[in-house]
Amino acid sequence: MKTRSGGGQERRPGGETHQTARSVDQTLTTNQGVAISDNQNSLRSGARGPTLLEDFVLREKITHFDHERIPERIVHARGSGAHGYFQPLKNLSNLTKAAFLQDPKKKTRVFVRFSTVAGGAGSVDTPRDVRGFAVKFYTEEGNFDLVGNNIPIFFIQDAMKFPDLVHSVKMEPDRAFPQAASAHDTFWDFVSLMPESMHMLMWAMSDRTIPRSLRHIEGFGVHTFRLVNAQGESTFVKFHWRPTLGAFSTLWDEAVKIAGADPDYQRRDLWEAIDSGNFPEWTLSIQAFDQKTADELDFDILDPTKLIPEEVVPLTPIGRMVLDQNPVNFFAETEQVAFHPGHIVPGIDFTPDPLLQGRLHSYLDTQLSRLGGPNFHEIPINKPVCPMRNFQRDGHMRMAVPPGRVNYEPNSLAPDSPRENPSRGFASFPDPNAGPKTRERPESFADHYSQARQFWRSMTPPEQAHIVNAFTFELSKVVTPAIRKRMLGHLDVIEPELGQRVATAMGMAGEAEKISPAVSPRDDLDPSPALSLIAKAPKTIQGRTVAALVTDGSDASAVKKLRDALKKEGAQLKLVAPKVGTLQGGLVPDMQLDGAPSVLFDAVVALPSEAGAKELTGVAAAIDWLRDAFGHLKAIGFNGATQPLLAKAGIEADPSMGIVAIDGKGGIEAFIGTAKRHKIWERDKLVRPQR
Repeated sequence: MKTRSGGGQERRPGGETHQTARSVDQTLTTNQGVAISDNQNSLRSGARGPTLLEDFVLREKITHFDHERIPERIVHARGSGAHGYFQPLKNLSNLTKAAFLQDPKKKTRVFVRFSTVAGGAGSVDTPRDVRGFAVKFYTEEGNFDLVGNNIPIFFIQDAMKFPDLVHSVKMEPDRAFPQAASAHDTFWDFVSLMPESMHMLMWAMSDRTIPRSLRHIEGFGVHTFRLVNAQGESTFVKFHWRPTLGAFSTLWDEAVKIAGADPDYQRRDLWEAIDSGNFPEWTLSIQAFDQKTADELDFDILDPTKLIPEEVVPLTPIGRMVLDQNPVNFFAETEQVAFHPGHIVPGIDFTPDPLLQGRLHSYLDTQLSRLGGPNFHEIPINKPVCPMRNFQRDGHMRMAVPPGRVNYEPNSLAPDSPRENPSRGFASFPDPNAGPKTRERPESFADHYSQARQFWRSMTPPEQAHIVNAFTFELSKVVTPAIRKRMLGHLDVIEPELGQRVATAMGMAGEAEKISPAVSPRDDLDPSPALSLIAKAPKTIQGRTVAALVTDGSDASAVKKLRDALKKEGAQLKLVAPKVGTLQGGLVPDMQLDGAPSVLFDAVVALPSEAGAKELTGVAAAIDWLRDAFGHLKAIGFNGATQPLLAKAGIEADPSMGIVAIDGKGGIEAFIGTAKRHKIWERDKLVRPQR
């Protein structure tokens, strides 16, 4: 193949694209002017072996990337944090010697930081983006950081490509926009040339990247790790966080309007839930499997663009995490907390996943820039709860004052100074994978489309429609036609139906570029219901907020009945009115109508008086309040006085479509039952194009 600019382009056995220089003047080099032979793969000991420290190309590229921004994080800059605790459900000594996983009665304090990836610290909470899910365990053996995302896979297979990925999705360098958005040429140009990104793109264009709140996201460790027990036996493991409340999303139009109504929506939601005592909770589960199982899978467990379906290796719950305390100072805690995948404890170990291997260097290197030097571990939020004893000295912002004349080991002048401890100390698992030094991606990484197809086929019809709409929206923002056509070609390979639906929606039917995959996607993978948010959504309103639109003269007793019924289900009621002062009849609104659009709530109820309803028919905000709730598929409750408002909004009272009268016998119960569905999916085809 040839690129449009005339340079060579080829695909290697691992399925990755290599573009070669068409002249000496086009040669890619290091900062020292050394020509780079392979910009796609880090240097490994064998194709499936660990990344080598001597890879100066990888270290220079990532080190420069880590130091591009100070002091704001380059990625995951927009974050929200909370304190809590983790408690194991059982003794896991058969799998690991990690002390914090032994005693079901023992609680380990944690600090969790949730974040978006692409936007800056001042961006909004609700863009279409991956969410970071990082947990710092303050264990008795040192800090363990489980640094993951709300999606179980990633865009790239090798850390060598991480700077390129982030550069492409960030604001375009000549114009500094768009902020916190992937709907632009540079991102889609990059990923359309990276077939390995196709699986992650399916997740990114799904509802997973527009979550209802941080309390309603799943979390994943992404990589395959090892658990090692006291006998030195290793078990492969994938980490999963599952929210007790269930995982839920918004709609795209809803997310956009939330961003305008409350840019801090998810940060506020997390803070208020903890502040009110409704502590968010997750179950930590693992997929544990041995080498034999790994060998039987049709993909490589070291490939971070692949997942293991739960139907193949089921989840085993091992603990619960509760967030019960907000930070007392955002900067000192949420902003200064430093996570690093290399912070592990005895009983947990790495695999030679090439993305993980690069992260082990990158995260530490980044903290040196962000937090002023090598002593960031002395900042209170990062400080271990167990003793720290070593001979590391001095450096920028040193806080500890170590006494004595000896700062080296071995020594004979300070016999009581720290010494290595073979019995308690961390020891790496003796991974047998090794081989010649090579920049090579294993052929077992080459299938980039099968799991993307499986993900599509695992979605419910509404979720598939949302994926089509997301691709259509994003690619329609791309100015360069060749990039659109290239991506449409990839979608045709993933699933012809998907490609055709997106192309038709864009008005580009028949224009897709022909893509020849390195490995043809399998057609025999069964759908995995666990991948669908809708298919596994629990019917609950626990932790949700319902809004009631009230006016002068609204029935306070009806409001009380509704509030009591919601409280019994673990939900809260907020009163919204045209004014915030005490209303005639004694009700005290929580929010004023213009500042409380229905996008901020999970379900709505209209409880105006007859006079109030008549007045609201002339208020655009009130009409939009109901129309948006209808368009965003929320349950809508109403009393008899609301009929003029519903008529003005063009909404027909129909319980089968989630429009429920609540002032009759059993009305409140019927409304709550409807609201437990989260969204009224039957209404979706009425309010948006079915592409």
